[in-house]
Amino acid sequence: MKEKPEAYSPTDKLRGLIADNAQLLMALSRFGIPLGFGDKTVEEVCGRHGIDTSTFLSVANFMGGRPVDDSGVLPGALMKYLIKAHDYFLNFQLPMIRRKLIEAVDISDAEGLGLLILRFFDDFAAEVRRHMEVENRKVFPYVQALLDGSHPGESSFRIIDFSRNHEAIAPKMKELKDIIVRYYPGAGTDMLNSALFDIIICETDLTLHCEVEDRLFVPVVKHYEEEAARKAPVPDSANGNNGSAQTSADTTDAEKIEALSEREKEIIVNIAKGLSNKEIADRLCLSVHTVTTHRRNISQKLSIHTPAGLTIFAIVNHLIPPDEIPKPR
Repeated sequence: MKEKPEAYSPTDKLRGLIADNAQLLMALSRFGIPLGFGDKTVEEVCGRHGIDTSTFLSVANFMGGRPVDDSGVLPGALMKYLIKAHDYFLNFQLPMIRRKLIEAVDISDAEGLGLLILRFFDDFAAEVRRHMEVENRKVFPYVQALLDGSHPGESSFRIIDFSRNHEAIAPKMKELKDIIVRYYPGAGTDMLNSALFDIIICETDLTLHCEVEDRLFVPVVKHYEEEAARKAPVPDSANGNNGSAQTSADTTDAEKIEALSEREKEIIVNIAKGLSNKEIADRLCLSVHTVTTHRRNISQKLSIHTPAGLTIFAIVNHLIPPDEIPKPR
C-alpha cells in the first residue's frame, strides 16, 4: 500500500507547497494571500497576512491528500475561506464557462443541441447558486452567532441539519461534460475544448470544496456546538437520512433505453415538451405523486437529473423530434 506523503508544516516554504500542488493557488486567493512571498515559510506568510496557520495547513494538507490535523482549525477562518470560494464560483468561474460555451456552441443549430446544452448549464449554475446562497444566508450566520457566544438553543438549526442535506453538486458538471463529448455534433474547436477543460477543473474544484465543508468545517462546528451545549445543554436534533442510488456512467444509451419502461419514455417525452409534473399527470391520467416517482426512477436509471439533460437525451435517442421542443421564452 502506498504511504501518504508527510503533512505540510509551518516551516515549509510556501512556494514549495505550490510547486507540489498547483491547485493550492486557489486556496491562496480564498485565504486572501497574494503572490510575491519569495522564500518565506507558510508560518511567515500567514502571519504577515493575518491568516491562521493551522487552518491554512489543514486545508492545504486536505487538498494534497496528506495527513490532516484539524485540532487547530478555527471555524471563523475556515468560514471566510468558504465564503470567498462561493464568490469565486458564482461570480467568476461559472460566468466564465458560460461565456465560453456561448462562443463555442451553435445556439441556432437545427437540432437545438447547442441551446439545450446552454440551458443545461444554466440550470446547473442556478442550482449551485441556490446551494451556496443557503449556506451564505443560513449556515454561516448561524456559525458566526455561535462564535459570538449566542447559545445554539436559541435556534432550532444545527450543523448536523446542514450535513444531512448537503448534496454533492459537482457530479452534474461531469454529466454536462459527458453530454457535450458524447452528443454535440459540431467539430472540435479550441474554444469548446477550453470550455470542456474549465468544466473538468470546476468539477474537481467543487468536489474539493464540498469535501472541505463536510470533513473539516462540519466537524469543527460540531465541536463548538458541543462546547456550548456543555455550558447549557439543549435537546439533540432529530435523526434522519436521505440515501440516493447511483447508476454506472459506463452504461450505453441503448442499454439505458432498454431499461426504461414505456411509461417512463412517455414521461421523458413530456418533460422534453416542457410540461410540469401536474401537466404530465393530467395528460397521462396519473397522480402527481406517481409522476414524481417515475421521474426519480428515470434519473437513477439514466444518471441525468435536469429537464435540459433529459431533453438532450430524448432528442439524440429519437424519443422526440427536435421540432416538438418548445422554444425558450
